[in-house]
Amino acid sequence: MDSSKTEVLKEDSADMFLYLSDKEVMKHMELEPFQTEKETLDEIGWYQKIFKESTGIRWGITHKENGRVIGSCGFFYTHPEHSRTEIGYELSKEYWGKGIVSEALEAIILYGFQHFQLERIEALVEPANSASSKLLEKNGFKQEGLLRHYEFTCGKFDDLYIYSRLKGDIITTYS
Repeated sequence: MDSSKTEVLKEDSADMFLYLSDKEVMKHMELEPFQTEKETLDEIGWYQKIFKESTGIRWGITHKENGRVIGSCGFFYTHPEHSRTEIGYELSKEYWGKGIVSEALEAIILYGFQHFQLERIEALVEPANSASSKLLEKNGFKQEGLLRHYEFTCGKFDDLYIYSRLKGDIITTYS
């Protein structure tokens, strides 16, 4: 499966709603499945807001054959003064296990280190989300520890593993 990354637009909201309303896709995202396309438009608005405010950037993952947005990935909670950001991603379950997110992560990690002069990229993962933990480890992230009751979402406190990838790790990996 071949994929590319692109800016998400309002016109992509119907495609995005298909996966953002899926209970399995949203299970580990600390969000309830979307109920309306307006929620998807709000999500796209958030992507535009974090880009405008220089606190993040989010790309759509598109299917190369039909151009449909099948997921997204990017940076948020960017702290330029500390040269660090957090990475996040989601993908329509129809495309799980095909290496698409891994391909996207590799590209945006390199982009972040080269164009944003990042030193550190972090990821937060629920302990039950073993697929995401494996994906991050495959892409060179190291688990640093468990953040107990780190977030209050969907009516409960969640523990989260913290992972990181340092700029020096990428040089070693791709040299």
